Amino acid sequence: MTHTEPPRISDAPLSKLLKAATSHTHDLLDNEIMAARPFASLQRYRRFLCMQYVLHRDACGLYEDAALQALIPPLATLARLPAIMADMADLGVLMPGVPAAETASVPPDMAEGLGWLYVLEGSNLGAAFLYKAALKLGLSDSHGARHLAASPDGRAAQWRRFTACLDTAELDGSARERATAGAEAAFSHARSLAARFLGQ
Repeated sequence: MTHTEPPRISDAPLSKLLKAATSHTHDLLDNEIMAARPFASLQRYRRFLCMQYVLHRDACGLYEDAALQALIPPLATLARLPAIMADMADLGVLMPGVPAAETASVPPDMAEGLGWLYVLEGSNLGAAFLYKAALKLGLSDSHGARHLAASPDGRAAQWRRFTACLDTAELDGSARERATAGAEAAFSHARSLAARFLGQ
């Protein structure tokens, strides 16, 4: 019996590499969030907003990083923390008292930062279903669910522009490993926050 080696992805574009390397962790996060039923009521959605706030607060520095902005020109406009904070204000949600020291520290390393951004921007691509669920709670892109709404030209177009920029990054093998580690760390951080805010 012969064994065939799995396809090599070491030379794939960075976005494809990160997708393949993190698919399992991504699925775990999706399943855990949906199992927590964050859209079952406004009360549960408020807890989901707290999770989103801490996740994006901890990573907000990436969107202000000059080197990352040079690689991804629209980066500064993609940050969703202001929209999350506006959604929280709409629904009277107080900022959760979770010091940054108690959460994941987003590394200054550019390659790892790209991995984090892949996760954060990918979550926006997959938020179409979440946005539809938010509409059923009486929320909208102008009240309570701004951060889940699509960009004016659509989620797919925004994602294509982002990954096109991501794939231009000239990373050696070590840096691609760090980017993968950054993406895994972002997914793990999101899972820990889901457990903290959405757990029963």
